[in-house]
Amino acid sequence: MLYRKFNNLDKDVSVLGLGTMRFPVINNDQNKIDEQKSIEIIRYAIDHGTNYIDTAYPYHGGNSELVVGKALLDGYREKVTLATKNPVWLVRKYDDFEKYLDEQLQKLQTEYFDVYILHALNKKMWDKIKNLGALKFLDEAKAKGKIKLAGFSFHDEFEVYEEIMDSYNWDMCMIQLNYIDQDEQAGLKGLRYAEEKEVPIVVMEPLKGGLLANPPEDILLKLQKSREISPVEWSFKWLSNYPIIKVILSGMSTMEQLVENLEISNGLEADNMTEEDYKVIDEVIDMYNSRDIIDCTNCQYCMPCPVGVNIPFNFKLFNDASIYGSLKNSAYQYNLLIKPEEQASNCIECHQCEPKCPQKINISQELKRVEKLLRTDEEFESNHWVY
Repeated sequence: MLYRKFNNLDKDVSVLGLGTMRFPVINNDQNKIDEQKSIEIIRYAIDHGTNYIDTAYPYHGGNSELVVGKALLDGYREKVTLATKNPVWLVRKYDDFEKYLDEQLQKLQTEYFDVYILHALNKKMWDKIKNLGALKFLDEAKAKGKIKLAGFSFHDEFEVYEEIMDSYNWDMCMIQLNYIDQDEQAGLKGLRYAEEKEVPIVVMEPLKGGLLANPPEDILLKLQKSREISPVEWSFKWLSNYPIIKVILSGMSTMEQLVENLEISNGLEADNMTEEDYKVIDEVIDMYNSRDIIDCTNCQYCMPCPVGVNIPFNFKLFNDASIYGSLKNSAYQYNLLIKPEEQASNCIECHQCEPKCPQKINISQELKRVEKLLRTDEEFESNHWVY
């Protein structure tokens, strides 16, 4: 495992960090974490060098923090840099900031957080919590020893990011970045601004919700023709090339994913990309852009839907059909395997989900595209579809 210096922490952090919003679950219920498997993943990661663990108040219906807390017993807490996030959308008054902080300390069974993050800031949320005294709260939490470092995670345009960056002496920032999203949200411009201000960056969605891990065959061949490494390693190498990126978060839901990523992490040095590598990535970007996909990362912020539509899964079926040419497979799952209330056709266009979407997706309109593409009267006889 390779490590990088993180401002004001007494230990360096692993380049590969463990994100905890995609734990293995029971019966496809995102609120029911398979605790045994998840704790095994967490402890295996730590035992093999990963020392940055990231969780948040809403992950897995509020249960992620509880499971992480259990995993970090028996001496594991002392081995890691532990980060979690304040649910700022629930804050109504100043005292709420500390109320949720104290609840999270209890759930995670710890006396302090190494990194405490104001979660999923956009312009509207930033203006709200700024006026409620969020920055004063961070200073007070530090003074009380409840947190060591203060940061924010971000989902909006660069101008908002710049405003937030300039408002406080931040210890870190968490942004969405991958080689497809270079110009989205904070993007590479935000990365360079953080470097100017010497603010360490933690990256989320390095694989764009898994889309970059399993590219269609023509893109896979393009990548492997240049370097015989996996698509995941290509994605991680592109990010680790930037020294200001201290941690690449990966939400690993299986032991196989974890083992693969641990092996990859041994080669994630800074300044590792050649001109030829960048040329290949540019060509791959053009190939992806030629495909019709819905820009969903399965972050689950849109859920739950008030009428039961499984928004991320509908979008996954659409994207799988478009990216991988698996229309029959996606149509089979849409028509036969998901409940009627979970289908895109059940959307009532209440638009409650859309302000919550970090990707700014016009969800109700995109669900209509899903229904149009995948609805069929075909009788599926095969039971050998991959899903």
